[in-house]
Amino acid sequence: MVVFKDVLAAAKAEITEIDGPTAGVRCQQGAILVDVREPDETVSGVVASSVKIPRGMLELQIEAAISDRSQEIILMCAGGTRSALAAKTLQDMGYEHVSSLAGGFTAWKDAGLSWGDDDGLTIEQRSRYGRHLNLPEVGEDGQRALLNAKVLLLGAGGLGSPAALYLAAAGVGTLGIVDMDVVDATNLQRQVIHSLDRVGTLKVDSAAETIAGLNPDVIVNTHPVRLDASNVMELISGYDVIIDGADNFPARYVLNDASVKTGIPIVHGSIFRFEGQVTVFDPVRGPTYRDMLPVPPSPDDAPNCATAGVLGVLPGIVGSIQAVEAIKLILGLGESLIGRLLVFDALDMEFSEYGLLRDDANPVTWDRRDEVEIADLEGLCAPVMSATSAS
Repeated sequence: MVVFKDVLAAAKAEITEIDGPTAGVRCQQGAILVDVREPDETVSGVVASSVKIPRGMLELQIEAAISDRSQEIILMCAGGTRSALAAKTLQDMGYEHVSSLAGGFTAWKDAGLSWGDDDGLTIEQRSRYGRHLNLPEVGEDGQRALLNAKVLLLGAGGLGSPAALYLAAAGVGTLGIVDMDVVDATNLQRQVIHSLDRVGTLKVDSAAETIAGLNPDVIVNTHPVRLDASNVMELISGYDVIIDGADNFPARYVLNDASVKTGIPIVHGSIFRFEGQVTVFDPVRGPTYRDMLPVPPSPDDAPNCATAGVLGVLPGIVGSIQAVEAIKLILGLGESLIGRLLVFDALDMEFSEYGLLRDDANPVTWDRRDEVEIADLEGLCAPVMSATSAS
């Protein structure tokens, strides 16, 4: 019968163990310290320069963190047991210069080497966001970035509901919500952040109540006003990303022009009947709403979802994609939808993509931002692709 102590002894016989002072010297010479303790153990302290990968995730994450198998690696746990087994694992994976810190983090501290308090996530946050922490592309640094991020949602309706819920669940630390409407029973077919007992309540207050019950980490700034030229600059100030779920053309053009003046990217979403679309308007890096739609359509050509109808689940799909794009922008992950219009057809269950280009005739651009004057557009009804209260 094989017992753990025999497995440990066999592993230690095949690896190199080093003491604290030696580990400190080698780290100064370029070795990478990999901390394989569990997240709840790091509350006792961390080495700032270390790469943190829990032992159970080592095989899955090490190649993303350290792809060069010739890189010298020092494994550290709490006392030296798990790091020894981890060192054997990495050797078996082809890493050439691996050692284990005998005595673990205690030995590091006893050697007088630099360490500090874990000023990152609480034990509760490590539990809540554990699936994010297990993603090398997110990890602790990414989760802290999300907690420090600020996203403004224009609308707490069909698109704003799922976007707000998923951004809150992801731990985006501050959400601003702009919507002057109250909850109506007709909203509940698709605006999932609200409930029947809140009919007649301001949508921003209803949304804030739901978010508070979902994630106490999130601060919600409520703005029960209609966005227009007189308040847009104040409303968007300080936010990193804007989620556009507006239900009218004037708001979208005002928002676009304010985005151009500030450089804040907009994750645009819209829905109509069985079809939705999403793109990212970043005036610094790509086209804007005015490049896609230079001139608003006439009111006769712009029916809204209140009259034409919308499949209730559709805004959930589109709003969720908006949340994904916002998180990607915050974390700098993947390829965003800048310059790309993603169209979803629910009936055919089909996604299509169209390229968007900057319009040379468009005078409202980042390069001309100081010349842009924000003004309201009058006499326009809800757009062909509606998004908040009407949706």
